[in-house]
Order: sequence, then C-alpha cells, then structure tokens
Amino acid sequence: MTIANLWVVLEPAENGFTSTSLELLSHARTIASSVAGVTWGTGNSQAALAGEYGATTLFCIDVPAQALPGAAVAAAMAGGELPDLVLIPTSYDGRDIAGRLSARLRRPVLTNVTNLSADGHTEHQIFGGTRLVDAHFTTPGVGIVVARAKSFVAISSGGAPATVTPLAIPDLGRRGESSITNRHVEEQTGPKLEEASVVVAGGRGIGEVTGFAIIEELAELLHGAAGASRAIVDAGWVPYSLQVGQTGKTVKPDVYIACGISGATQHMVGMKGSKVIIAINKDADAPIFQMADLGIVGDVKTVLPALAAALRARS
Repeated sequence: MTIANLWVVLEPAENGFTSTSLELLSHARTIASSVAGVTWGTGNSQAALAGEYGATTLFCIDVPAQALPGAAVAAAMAGGELPDLVLIPTSYDGRDIAGRLSARLRRPVLTNVTNLSADGHTEHQIFGGTRLVDAHFTTPGVGIVVARAKSFVAISSGGAPATVTPLAIPDLGRRGESSITNRHVEEQTGPKLEEASVVVAGGRGIGEVTGFAIIEELAELLHGAAGASRAIVDAGWVPYSLQVGQTGKTVKPDVYIACGISGATQHMVGMKGSKVIIAINKDADAPIFQMADLGIVGDVKTVLPALAAALRARS
C-alpha cells in the first residue's frame, strides 16, 4: 500500500487544534503526496493553521455546538470519496470517530500506533514498550489508523492556508440524538501536562494524599507540570487528568522527575521518551532506576522538601 492521499482528523481546541492533531498533520506531509485535514466546529477560521502544518485542503463539518461529534464526523467522512488512509488522534472523540467510521465502511482499525511509514506499515509498542510490532492492511480500501500522542513532532512547514471545503452530514437518525448537556473546564495553572518541558510525577511512595502537595510545589518551582502514577489515581488521591502511562497521558518533556514511582511497565510507556529521567525512590532495586539517567536512593518525603527549599533559596 502506497499512501498518496491522506486525511488527518484535526480536533478543535481553544487556540486552533489539539497538539496531537498538529503532530499527526506534520508527519502526514512527510509520507503522503496529498494531505487534507478534517475538522468540525470553528474549522473555517483555522485554514491558515491547517495549511501551516501541511494540509492543502481543510474539510469542515458543521456539527452543532452541543452535539457529540463522533457520529456526524464519521458519517460525513464516509459519505464521499475516501482517501487511502485516515489518521486519527488517540482521544475520546478520536476513538469514537474511528469506531463509527470502521462500522460504516466495514474496515478494520489499527490502534495504538506509534509510527506510520509511506508504504502504510504501522508500528505498535506491546508488553509495555519492550517489543515492537509491524502491521499493515492486507485488503484494498481505506485504512483507518489511530495514533498515540507524542509519537511525532509538530513542525510548521510555513504552507499557505488550506482550501476550505464543507462536508455535508447525512441524516443520522437516532445516531445523532446524543448531546452535551454540560461542560466543565478543569482549573489549571502553569503548562499543560502533555506540553510541559518539565514534569514532576508522584507515585505511591509519597505516602498519602497530602503528600502530593510537594509534587505540585516542586513542579511550580521548576515552571513545569505535576503528574501522577496510576496507583495514586486509582486510590483517588489525584484526578485522572494527571495520570501518566499507557492508559493515561504520554509525555516527552526535557526533564521527567519520578518521585516514589517504582516503575511499572504501564507507567514507563507514557514517559520513556523524556530526554532526561530522574528517579527518586527509597528502594534501590526499583525498576525505574533501570531507565533513569540519574537516580537518588532516598525517601521522597525527605528528598523533595530539601530540593524545594534549595530551589526557593535560589529564586
């Protein structure tokens, strides 16, 4: 399979498109001769951004503001001439679109993709990233690929604004009856976890729910973001939005500081792409030290307050 025509689903965000959408669009222009973006909502005003990252065409779908986009976007995409491949971000809406598009077209989906080549081969990490699997579609028809965040780098190409083309939504019937009744925007200070250059993450080694305060303080002192392991998310100490790992967020900061995190495979999948990994754990045999560039054997409840005090003294 040679990818000549490729569509990228571009999820709307407050200032344009999500970072993962731009990562996929940047990679798409390096492997396909024709690249188009597919979006909804305020897409018409984002033609310049889509073109800047590689799209020559921007398909816009007029999804009502309170409607869930999955059914409408999948139906609109399936209703016309399709590309060789559709590239979709791994997100709630992205997975919904992929599943619905797969059902409409009766085509398989390749998920958890971390690389995509011009010949349609995909790379998947399994067993916590310790093994790589190569896959590809073996039957003719559009390929549907769902890619993980941070698998590629968003790089502006300086392209001209994309040509905006509307895509009509066919009658959805009962499929279009779901709607959003309320929205909650999580309060946030500092950079987003998935975009921060420094991430300080806490695990069960912080001892108790109040121990996460020092993680947040250290992240603030380093102008970074606080993250967490699945263990303390499952324990209810911190919200799921802070979880780093295979079932949480994937991060690739310049510096990742793992505090009281033993290094379960599930967690390391989400942060092993960090440029520098610093581990602090009182267990000298913790698996996290095998991946760390710098390790400190010590109790985080002693090490972190001392580190925070040193940073405050320098500021």
